Amino acid sequence: MSFGETEPSEIFGGGAQHFPAPGNQVTFDRRELDRILGLYGRMVAAGEWRDYAIDFLKDRAVFSVFRRSSEVPIYRIEKNPRLARRQGAYSVVSATGLIVRRGHELDRVLRSIDKSVSLVAV
Repeated sequence: MSFGETEPSEIFGGGAQHFPAPGNQVTFDRRELDRILGLYGRMVAAGEWRDYAIDFLKDRAVFSVFRRSSEVPIYRIEKNPRLARRQGAYSVVSATGLIVRRGHELDRVLRSIDKSVSLVAV
C-alpha cells in the first residue's frame, strides 16, 4: 500500500471490532418480544407511540418506547434476571424513573401501560 491508502478496518479505529459474546447478554425471547411488539403495534395504531429501541446489556434487557425519537423514552420495559426470585424479572419504568409495575409475569406487568379496550360485565 502506498502513502494515503488505508485498510478499511483502520479507518474505524483499526484492528478487529470487539463485540460482547451473545452468551454474556440478557435478551428477550421470542414470546416476550411478540407480546411487547403486539402492545407496541396497538399503541402506534392509536397514535401514542412512534419509535422504540432495544438494548441487550450484561445485566438486563431494555425495550424503550418513545413518543418522538428525539425525546427520552416514555416507558422502559426491562427484564432483569437477577431480580427474578425477589420482586420479579420484569418491570415498567416511566420517563421520570418511577417503577410503574414490577412482577414475575410479563403480561401482568404490561397491563399497567396497555390502554386497550377491556369489557366490564355489569
